[in-house]
Amino acid sequence: MDLEAAINEWHESVNEGDLRRSADAVGDPVVVLGPKGAGPITSAQFADWVDRSGIRLKPRSWHPVSDRLMVVEEDATWPESTGPTRVATVFRVGGGKVTAALRLPDLKSALELAYLCREMAATE
Repeated sequence: MDLEAAINEWHESVNEGDLRRSADAVGDPVVVLGPKGAGPITSAQFADWVDRSGIRLKPRSWHPVSDRLMVVEEDATWPESTGPTRVATVFRVGGGKVTAALRLPDLKSALELAYLCREMAATE
């Protein structure tokens, strides 16, 4: 599964609230970043987050960074939302699954983080 296909599967499973499919769309563990913290979680914990948050993320623009990294600008909504909030997520894909989903408040900060991650990986 290529980069875009894995990220599309992630969005579809999250947006449908399909917990089994959401767990299957991510690596185990998957690294996450959001307003409530950062770090590795299991695929089951990711599915629990999908269920608890009720988040829906509509992709708006795609920004390839490398063969494994993509930044996607999204409109996020939650059950209590009065309207969408624009966010951006740095996705890393490996083995056909999303292995990192790092949500940031705007495209600029997401691109900066993604380029930093790319440079770190290139110098390992």
